[in-house]
Amino acid sequence: MEQAASEAHGFAFAEPLILLAAAVAGVTISRRLGLGSVLGYLAAGVVIGPLARLITGPQDILHVAELGIVLFLFIVGLELKPARLWAMRRDIFGLGLAQVLVTGAVLTAIFDLAGWRMEPAFIIGFGLAMSSTAVGMQILAEQRALDTAYGRKATAVLLFQDVAIVPLLAIVPLLAPGDAAATSGRPELLKAVVALVALLVAGRFLLNPLFHLLSLTRAREIMTAAALLVVLGAAALMDLAGLSMAMGAFIAGLMLADSAFRHELEADIEPFRGILLGLFFIAVGMSINVDTIVYSWWRIGLAVIVVMSVKAIILYGLGRLFGASHNDAIRISLLLPQAGEFAFVLFASASAVRALWPSETSLVAGIVTATMALTPLTVMLARRLVRPESRETLEEDFEGAGGSVLVIGFGRFGQIVSQVLLARDIDATVLDTSAERVRQAARFGFRIYFGDGTRRDVLRAAGAEQASVICVCIGGPQSANRIVDLVMAEFPNAKVFVRSWDRAHTLELRAKGVDYEIRETFESAVSFGAEALKTLGHDIADVEAVLETVRRRDDQRIAEQLITGLQPGLDIETQKQVTPEPLVPPARRRQSTQAEMETKSELPDTDRSPAE
Repeated sequence: MEQAASEAHGFAFAEPLILLAAAVAGVTISRRLGLGSVLGYLAAGVVIGPLARLITGPQDILHVAELGIVLFLFIVGLELKPARLWAMRRDIFGLGLAQVLVTGAVLTAIFDLAGWRMEPAFIIGFGLAMSSTAVGMQILAEQRALDTAYGRKATAVLLFQDVAIVPLLAIVPLLAPGDAAATSGRPELLKAVVALVALLVAGRFLLNPLFHLLSLTRAREIMTAAALLVVLGAAALMDLAGLSMAMGAFIAGLMLADSAFRHELEADIEPFRGILLGLFFIAVGMSINVDTIVYSWWRIGLAVIVVMSVKAIILYGLGRLFGASHNDAIRISLLLPQAGEFAFVLFASASAVRALWPSETSLVAGIVTATMALTPLTVMLARRLVRPESRETLEEDFEGAGGSVLVIGFGRFGQIVSQVLLARDIDATVLDTSAERVRQAARFGFRIYFGDGTRRDVLRAAGAEQASVICVCIGGPQSANRIVDLVMAEFPNAKVFVRSWDRAHTLELRAKGVDYEIRETFESAVSFGAEALKTLGHDIADVEAVLETVRRRDDQRIAEQLITGLQPGLDIETQKQVTPEPLVPPARRRQSTQAEMETKSELPDTDRSPAE
């Protein structure tokens, strides 16, 4: 195929170049439009395949690219320790099983009522009930939601579906017409059991010693080769037993989840997984039969709407039944309404034994591809349908409030501020909007008051009028600014100390005239750098001089930005930039620092320059 492509385009490696260029362009455009990488790969495949016909024979590419799914499930297995998998058993064998049975039965009934024979209706119904592991897990990974509540439930559903493909493939030959069922190769149960036992034994007793032995060679490429050997060997063993290659890779990953080499294996496999998985989606896009879609567009469109709607409704209902919140159930139902890559495997197996006719196979393949392509859009829809998370509230009770210091916010910053004040027995009143934080503080015998610091009545009830200092310790510049404006307008006698979010926020706060502000990371970063200098052998006096210089230069820059950067009536975000003073090379800085220290030691304080 590559030779044919090279001859057609007049240069060597034409096909790989076209695939890479299409992937880069498609994913870049799709991500810029906010549609995700999966849709970009699919669109790229459609363009270079059925539309432009730059590459023909997508089945050859699809056959190779299926290794991407195998490698992907190996990585999923690596990340799922057996103990964690056991903890997910209710979702895997409860929610996952219910989803496959209910969705498969409903879709089978729908296709049967639509005039299909029962055998193909069963195959199509249960094939479309399987969601796409590649699409779903890719989107969860992009959203960094694999470890969220809905991410774990979605993963559980996908894992059970990967297992469920095994009995479905075993059933397909039994549904073949005439003598096809009798002549078809059925996976033997004994062979499957032996293969599974062999894989589990090898994973339990051989893999860890193998990788330990290879690690002693200190040859990175050997570890990579061994990782690929394990994944492909496990997949081949399952394939020979008539089972799913992806399941073999998943079991191999699961056996290595507790291994000391887990992170190295994941790093070795990840590049191959990413490239091959992208190639799989491109091949799916290339395999779309545009003529069939154009001829039967209304049937495919209606089927896509029905399939995705039915799956989403069932997933939402089952999600709620198995303890998911409304928002999580919405996210799960609109993440997994598509048909998956295993549907292609199931339909190809059914076509081989004539349980599905070629025209039927092409039609349902178009349905599968369309549902996969629309998934990024349903995920975007989920963001609009979720309800704002309601925050737990407590009764506002300010009995006993009214200390000399009012601390607003008891997060990681406010807790440290409170510790400093309490160390000197300062009578401080602390406000926070988190009910859970209020309860946690009470468990340690420390009382904080539940209340919103952006409300005037709450501040008055908490004793803001009597406070000498009001410390605004909350995160986020918008909320902090609202509190600062309210405090400075209503309680002008109090000193206002504010936790600054970043440099732009510092400029805003100084422009408002607060008594003191500090960027939440500035002093910690300065201290961090100081310890690094000490470790490098610098004496304490030199380190202190450097810290003084850093603090002074930073303060001077902020003062310059306030004078030259802030103008009335202009948005601060558009005017906060200032040309920074270039850093002095290390040798010159040491000389200047030493000269500066000598000058300070020789001159009296009255003779120091204004800059110092």
